[in-house]
Amino acid sequence: MTLWAGASKVDITPPAGMAMAGFAARTEPALGAHDELTVRAVAVNDTALLVADVIGLHEDMSQRVRKRCVLPDDKVVITSLHTHGGPVTMAGRLGTGAESDYLSQLEDACVEAINKAVDSATPARLLSGMGADPKVARNRRHDQGPLDRALPVLKIESLAGRPIAVLLSYACHPVVLGADNRLWTADYPHFTRTMIEAAVPGALALFFTGCVGDSNTGHTAQSSLSLAANPERSFESAKKIGHRIGEAALASLLTPAESDISTAYAELSLYFQRQDKQSTNELAKAWRIERSNASQMRAVILDCWIRWAENADLTQREFWNARVAVVNWGGFLIVAMPGEIFAESSLTIRSYLQGKPAFVIGFSEGNPGYIPPESEYHFGGYEIEEAHRYYGMPATFKPGSAEAIVAAVINLVPDSRLNN
Repeated sequence: MTLWAGASKVDITPPAGMAMAGFAARTEPALGAHDELTVRAVAVNDTALLVADVIGLHEDMSQRVRKRCVLPDDKVVITSLHTHGGPVTMAGRLGTGAESDYLSQLEDACVEAINKAVDSATPARLLSGMGADPKVARNRRHDQGPLDRALPVLKIESLAGRPIAVLLSYACHPVVLGADNRLWTADYPHFTRTMIEAAVPGALALFFTGCVGDSNTGHTAQSSLSLAANPERSFESAKKIGHRIGEAALASLLTPAESDISTAYAELSLYFQRQDKQSTNELAKAWRIERSNASQMRAVILDCWIRWAENADLTQREFWNARVAVVNWGGFLIVAMPGEIFAESSLTIRSYLQGKPAFVIGFSEGNPGYIPPESEYHFGGYEIEEAHRYYGMPATFKPGSAEAIVAAVINLVPDSRLNN
């Protein structure tokens, strides 16, 4: 069977002056752009995979994009890069000041990118492989903790050999730049993509963020609650990291994929479970008292928590509906999960896939925050105890939620994928 494939990108760079997402400490708007933010899409036959250079997409928007585009909505996977150098794109989550006009433009751009990729499709072939670990990710919760070190690569070219797209994925938080940065940027994936596009003329490079709930380049989550400049969190550092990943991807050995194409998805409910011992009213009261004598930066954080306590609905919202998907492109799998998934979950899936090249990515369809494995809860910390406040969620997800997602994914994997 002949495959048809196409790729496209649409510029979604906001103007200066809009609110930025990703750091509670950063309250001032963007000054301009370091690099363009984009929506990038690849279509293969009647399926499509899209990634937007934003911190996350609300699941309602993702659903609308899937329904509005030219493909069947069960054949499309929507993801986000999770850059912390983009605008507020989820109302009520990760920042205030989401602008409705921009959200409408973003949604339209996602639909346009998919439709353009479909319209540009030409007879094509797929080649896949695995790059060497670029060794830039670190487990930010545990010294020597687990990491998904895989660097899967998928190249799409016309039957005449013309490059169409190069897709890659790596599990390292796109948060090299810190809270002091006020320029729009796709962070280190920008440098990876530009390097690949220079090395493979005519190809569109797409970067998909892996399961990064507990991985970045080495700093703690708490270190991001500061506006202090750090030379290790600069555009120069992002360039070095991006190029290391790009070099490893370009050196990967690629082999032809097959021609079978399929998609499967599942939906499940993830329940919340409070970690706080006090009621939200008691917490808000205590935080207001603390704020009266807090430092300027601590006051910014406390303001976020107070807003959460005043708005969190702990009685009406018992669960969040998650969507997971598995796309099979010629034996190369794209495993797409919502939110900030941890390395342990990703490694469980990779073990089931017997180490074969596959994207195992987070931030798909919706971004409700961190979904830790059960083994992490007794350690506590930001991801367990605090992050849901910034995400506007009523509480942390109940232990076992990550395991339920992994089980749902494994149930979707084609049996033939494991026998080849």
